[in-house]
Amino acid sequence: MRKPWVQILALIFAAGGFIANAQAQQWPSKSIKAIVPLSAGSAVDIIPRIVFEQLSTQLGQSIIVENRPGASGTIGERAVLAADPDGYTLLAHSSAHTISPATVANMPYDPAKEFAAVAPLGNLPMVLVVSPSKNIRSVQELVAAGKKQPLTFGSIGVGSPIHLALERFRISAGFQAQAVPFRGAPEALTETMTGRIDMYYAPVSAALPFILDGKLTPLAVSSRKRAAALPNVPTTLEAGYANSDYDFWIGVFAPAKTPPDVVNKLNAEISKVMQTKVVQEKLAKIGVEPMFMNTAQFDAYIKEQFTTNAALAKAAGIQAQ
Repeated sequence: MRKPWVQILALIFAAGGFIANAQAQQWPSKSIKAIVPLSAGSAVDIIPRIVFEQLSTQLGQSIIVENRPGASGTIGERAVLAADPDGYTLLAHSSAHTISPATVANMPYDPAKEFAAVAPLGNLPMVLVVSPSKNIRSVQELVAAGKKQPLTFGSIGVGSPIHLALERFRISAGFQAQAVPFRGAPEALTETMTGRIDMYYAPVSAALPFILDGKLTPLAVSSRKRAAALPNVPTTLEAGYANSDYDFWIGVFAPAKTPPDVVNKLNAEISKVMQTKVVQEKLAKIGVEPMFMNTAQFDAYIKEQFTTNAALAKAAGIQAQ
């Protein structure tokens, strides 16, 4: 016969499992808030809105997207962590989520420990562009120029995915370049088109209209495979630069104490959304490649991203600010 305290513990654990399962079955029973830690209109804002619109229909509950920009995304992240971990407050963020520990000084929380990885939404390939006036027609010619004298490149904030993508390529190719900070992609693209800065790693969706108009020359894309929107542009890997690829991804997170059954259910529902024709067509128009991972796979991927980005920031000499 088991001792009374053992029986009590068994009942407590059983009740806890029952409650967690019941929460997952009932979730969602009310509207959901999704916080985006960037301004409206950015790729990190547009992509989740496309997905959440369809997810809302599937779940039968409204999903309210709220923008909380500022402080390298930490304002939005802190708002999510301040909410109850019940699956009704989510974070939609990008690769920057796994960069901030290496670039933001004195963070009051640990994003690697305090967020649960729910599901990836998509990878947004970036294209390395230069002004036609530079008379550079290949990525090899760009590297050769950079080895003769330091180049300049546009950056949307120190330690942003765009910044680290260029640094990863630069380190692999072995040339010198100086980051020039801008407030947003439009300004960086304009300065690249005029030739006042030498190059810019732009999301394909932002650069494509200017490429088609002949105002920018595409040299390579950052992803492991060619971008569907630019099938004739090689990857940096194809161009011969090992370990030069960089993923600019968008994903969904929740507070770490969110019930696992709720996280898994949310992952399954998002996976269904990502397979719908309407969502895939909308994402394709802006150059986004859907990503599919279960919670365990996405969690492992995110952990690897924290490690990779920390090493990259160190190699690039980026100091936490």
